[in-house]
Amino acid sequence: MLKVENLEVDYGAIKAIKGISFEVAEKKIVTLIGANGAGKTTTLRTISGLMKASKGKIIFKNQDIFNLPAHQLVSLGISHVPEGRRIFATLTVQENLDMAAWLIKSKGERQKRYDTVFELFPRLKERRKQLGGTLSGGEQQMLAVARALVTGGDLLLFDEPSMGLAPVLVEEIFNTIIKINKSGSTILLVEQNAKKALEISDYAYVLEVGTISFHGPAKDIANNPKVKEAYLGI
Repeated sequence: MLKVENLEVDYGAIKAIKGISFEVAEKKIVTLIGANGAGKTTTLRTISGLMKASKGKIIFKNQDIFNLPAHQLVSLGISHVPEGRRIFATLTVQENLDMAAWLIKSKGERQKRYDTVFELFPRLKERRKQLGGTLSGGEQQMLAVARALVTGGDLLLFDEPSMGLAPVLVEEIFNTIIKINKSGSTILLVEQNAKKALEISDYAYVLEVGTISFHGPAKDIANNPKVKEAYLGI
């Protein structure tokens, strides 16, 4: 579904991504793990059009999307759940979802998508008239995920979905990602909790200082001695 080839991204004179290549197969969960500053978030932001790459190719569903603007990528089927949630704090839960539904012309289809996310997140339905900024951290993360789902993307990019959440909510978020994948969505996951990410993923890439050092089936990566020592605390 997604193929990235020799991608390079610069921050001024600093090369943040140094020619990485990877693939995300349809209906699979693929994870990028690595230390802070490895380039994981930069990679996701470049794929979703929030940052510009300097070189490389990004192919999505056999279409070249290199450096297309973010709003075009949403219409093509890429949705991004950003690091830090980035919900609209001064809008209600429903208004946040309405903002995500701006491309959907059919009222019936729009309502169908609202019903789907409210079924997945009953707490959001209960709080649909509540301001986003007054929600708990876990509820804000649910809203960030729901907002991405409303756009109807075939590929969902998750950036640190468990960050700052209590352990019970971390488990809930990962279970939600599994449900979303089983419903037919393809997922590219960036996550500091490497152990949990590898547990739910089909394939994994290890990113170190802008380059990919290891890749393979997630179970194999989880059993790699170097990965165990560096990222799993084993």
